[in-house]
Amino acid sequence: MSGKLGVEIAALVEENLRLVPDFPMQGVLFRDITPLFANGPAFAELVALLANRYAGKIDMVAGLESRGFILAAPLAAELGIGMIAIRKAGKLPGPVVGVDYALEYGTGRLEVQPASVPKDSRVLVLDDVLATGGTAKAACDLLSQCGAHVVEVAVLMELIDLKGKDKLAEIPFVTAVQVREQD
Repeated sequence: MSGKLGVEIAALVEENLRLVPDFPMQGVLFRDITPLFANGPAFAELVALLANRYAGKIDMVAGLESRGFILAAPLAAELGIGMIAIRKAGKLPGPVVGVDYALEYGTGRLEVQPASVPKDSRVLVLDDVLATGGTAKAACDLLSQCGAHVVEVAVLMELIDLKGKDKLAEIPFVTAVQVREQD
């Protein structure tokens, strides 16, 4: 259940990516999305395109720490709906609920304040990049645990070599751009 966010969004992402060779390690071509956030007109257009796609289809936008917040907050504001902050463990004042998930080396934990998740709300999970899929899947599990319905997971860029969307097999997933780690 995966698809594309659209050619306009893909073009904005591709035009505003900065390629950084050998970061964070030798042989990796890092794709830095922050120039898109720094380009005011392009960022505004991105938010408008996302708002057009999701208007009337969602009640809340869930942003994943940390760059997901940069995307989710203006989209929620543009749509006149709320934003849910899904954070790493220990960052939110209680009460919180959390879920553990596997990382490449060890485990991580995501938390949310259940009071920020309306029961039966239709939620978009939004982030900048999908890598292994562990964080996105954990966020979906956490929202479901709080009584919300995840409508879709959307990311600007998917690292296809890491097969993260496989973890989201039961959840609608869209991306603007698919890239290989070594390209």
